[in-house]
Amino acid sequence: MKFETSIPAYLADDFSMYLENMESLSDPENPDFLTNYLRVLSAQLASNSSVFIGLVDQLAMAITRSVRIDSKNLAKIDMTQQPLWADVKPFVGVHADARATITQLMNHSEDELKTAVLLIHFYNTYDATPLPPEVDVEIDDNEDANKPYATYGYDE
Repeated sequence: MKFETSIPAYLADDFSMYLENMESLSDPENPDFLTNYLRVLSAQLASNSSVFIGLVDQLAMAITRSVRIDSKNLAKIDMTQQPLWADVKPFVGVHADARATITQLMNHSEDELKTAVLLIHFYNTYDATPLPPEVDVEIDDNEDANKPYATYGYDE
């Protein structure tokens, strides 16, 4: 599901790192590379839920296969200011195998968990299609440079 969305300023740096990591690990010549990397991160997180403290982009990668986000309804929340975990939580489903780990994260790293979930949400809805180039308006060489406004062929 892709729709137009802008990344809030409070997520911009972490989102940039998450996006760069996800794209750089998505190798068409080795399609299992990303999957294997995410599996390793997930195993590290399961063995120690504190391993990614301060590394929110890596935490997001570690949980990306363990959570399902209802992005359609989460997008209805005002994201201009950081929402609370209580606002985000109803839109997050957790795979049965990851419930204990996610519960530990909620107990000691709730804010980082929320940020990681938001990174995944924005990644899932992110459209990387480049914007069309802006069209430059050419001014006729016969225009008088001393006039403050160009008339662009209209009578004055």
